[in-house]
Amino acid sequence: MKTLVIGTGGREHALALALSRDPEVTEVHAAPGNPGIAGVAELHDVDPLDGTAVADLAERLGADLVVVGPEAPLVAGVADAVRARGIDCFGPSREAAQLEGSKAFAKEVMAAADVPTAMAHVCTTPEEAAAALDAFGPPYVVKDDGLAAGKGVVVTDDREAALAHAAQCERVVVEEFLDGPEVSLFAITDGTTVVPLQPAQDFKRAGDGDSGPNTGGMGAYTPLPWAPEGLVEEVTARVLQPTVDEMARRGTPFSGLLYAGLALTGRGVRVIEFNARFGDPETQPLMALLDSPLGVLLRAAARGTLDGVAAPRWRDGAAVAVVVASHNYPGTPRTGDVIHGLMDADRVDGIDVIHAGTARADDGALVTAGGRVLAVTAVGSDVADARTRAYDAVAKIRIDGSHHRTDIAAGI
Repeated sequence: MKTLVIGTGGREHALALALSRDPEVTEVHAAPGNPGIAGVAELHDVDPLDGTAVADLAERLGADLVVVGPEAPLVAGVADAVRARGIDCFGPSREAAQLEGSKAFAKEVMAAADVPTAMAHVCTTPEEAAAALDAFGPPYVVKDDGLAAGKGVVVTDDREAALAHAAQCERVVVEEFLDGPEVSLFAITDGTTVVPLQPAQDFKRAGDGDSGPNTGGMGAYTPLPWAPEGLVEEVTARVLQPTVDEMARRGTPFSGLLYAGLALTGRGVRVIEFNARFGDPETQPLMALLDSPLGVLLRAAARGTLDGVAAPRWRDGAAVAVVVASHNYPGTPRTGDVIHGLMDADRVDGIDVIHAGTARADDGALVTAGGRVLAVTAVGSDVADARTRAYDAVAKIRIDGSHHRTDIAAGI
């Protein structure tokens, strides 16, 4: 099987690495990719938002399966363009990807499917936003209705800050605050059958102790030893399957990766958000523990034959990913800083250094090229062991001005 992964980040590096380890996969290609992905795939220069260009590349390569990584190409309809050429593609259609592309649409689908979620108001004016904030009270939760690279959500006790965020957005969803720990549960689906992966937890805030601004994710780990028994089964039955069924009922079947961001509240499980693709950085530890062929699973989802494929197998132990971020992230990150120590980090047992925002300078040096630069991912006998390995490797990496959280998966 020849595979083509679309995207440039850590999620795509983790997926390409997992595909390269699949005995069914004969070639891994990526477009545009990054320097880390270049170690496991042949890179091609293409605009990932240009569906025609992606489909042309897939045809030229003779790709059997295209995997669209990021949300923006999915919302732009890249998967539709690939499928129109008769090529298997893992990723939802433009219409189905609105589950992530529009928070308001996702709320509408959840209401129709009777999926438990936070109460919310959709607001298009400052006056509407102010009224909704006052109706729910603090902590205030304000979400940009559109795509925002995981950073369009503000959770704050400061009403003025909440109003300011709402004023920057064309349309926002103001929600009640959901208490309790958060869990990410991914499911692979062909539009009918739903195959959940094991749950993970990510860390959204920039600083230790969940302080600082929201980010795209500063680290993650899996499995969750503290998760309630039967959580995956409950979420599949109450959230994932009803959502997939509702999308099919609407004539816009969802095929690809359905990501449910969940809060385990005192009143039970509630959906915080849906995403239409593998999450980053949770994908990194999940792929590190996957012990069955990824390509077979993704191609079955693309072909509508997921009910005939064995459920994913997982390695014993645990995996932890720690994100190393550029100076000033999640603000405007500084780029071009030289990355030192990767070879030393790679030598730590059980480590994969996943590239997220890297590039090659004119002199060949590896430099920063985005906010989240690396996701240092470790496998260990348990969460504590994996965590120790991850931080041992992080300590060997030197990037001027970089920062990372020191409490990813602490105390688990």
